[in-house]
Amino acid sequence: MKRYYVYILKCADSSYYTGVTGNLEQRLRIHESGENIGCYTYSRRPLTLVTMITFMMLERLLHLKSR
Repeated sequence: MKRYYVYILKCADSSYYTGVTGNLEQRLRIHESGENIGCYTYSRRPLTLVTMITFMMLERLLHLKSR
């Protein structure tokens, strides 16, 4: 069964970013590298991982994120 993650990043400007991914390590590398110029975190680096929660069911994860 595939794992999914909800993660919260604290940005350099003290704002927070919440994301969902199936590959947390890869997604964090993309955020830190600035690979996605349109991403909220692009101009707010460096980033700190505040927390992450692992889910096995994508539907439950998306329900939690939408709260």
